[in-house]
Amino acid sequence: MFALHRGYGNEQYVGEGIRDSGVPRSEIFITSKLWGTWHSRVEECLDQTLANLGTDYLDLYLVHWPIPLNPGGNHPIFHTLPDGTRDIDHSWKLSDTWKQMEGVLKKGKVKAIGVSNFSKAKLEEILPTAEIVPAVNQLELHVYNPQHELVKYLKSKDIVPEAYSPLGSTNSPLLTDETVLKIAQKHSLSAPDVLIGYLAKWPHIIVSKGFVVIPKSVTPSRIASNLNGSLAAVNNLEAADITELDGLAAAGKQKRLAAVFIIFGKGAFADLSLHAALDLGFDNWPPYK
Repeated sequence: MFALHRGYGNEQYVGEGIRDSGVPRSEIFITSKLWGTWHSRVEECLDQTLANLGTDYLDLYLVHWPIPLNPGGNHPIFHTLPDGTRDIDHSWKLSDTWKQMEGVLKKGKVKAIGVSNFSKAKLEEILPTAEIVPAVNQLELHVYNPQHELVKYLKSKDIVPEAYSPLGSTNSPLLTDETVLKIAQKHSLSAPDVLIGYLAKWPHIIVSKGFVVIPKSVTPSRIASNLNGSLAAVNNLEAADITELDGLAAAGKQKRLAAVFIIFGKGAFADLSLHAALDLGFDNWPPYK
């Protein structure tokens, strides 16, 4: 699986790698994302992505953030106002973005469409008029940020949660958490095995469509280890282990760990350098310090 978007600047390189690999396109799952400056031009953005990749379809296309940015701003990726805050297009409706996402799906340019970083409040801006329910909602999900209520809501709408940063970020405290290590030792597993297996094992998810987990790695041995170890964890973790891990955030460890963004107040969006904020409707996130 390849996860891309315009902001990463990696589409052309991934396209070259796919072509050089000799692996048939049908055996590769490619996900890309709609960046904020393209909410009003979904198909145009997608066509550029397809050209960069050298393919005629994506397997999954996501709205990266529920934040439409000014398409005519002062920077191709990170548009800002004179005071340094994000140049957000408050007049644009997310429901109109989603209508265009449905359009590219109907044309066969993508096989599935979904969202990323959408709270319940933001999903409810698109669902009342949606013809097609998002296939997935890609979120930061791990034992310190489990978002239990949002996950239950997604299940009720038949939207699959897709977990990014399941191991946290660089120097993640998840890998040294006492409870995680205790459970890992109990089952002769590693901390990453437990963290990934925990997400895939959640009883209230696995009984329906399952939980997609996407740990990031560029090392073949680590990719294999993540797969094999998490499968071992799914087979060995007990209900009591899941319950204990479920309670870590509520016991005082609630924390967002993805490095790029920090949180203001109740789920606001902010860039580390620009300090622009917008309430996204997420609960239980710590105030900005």
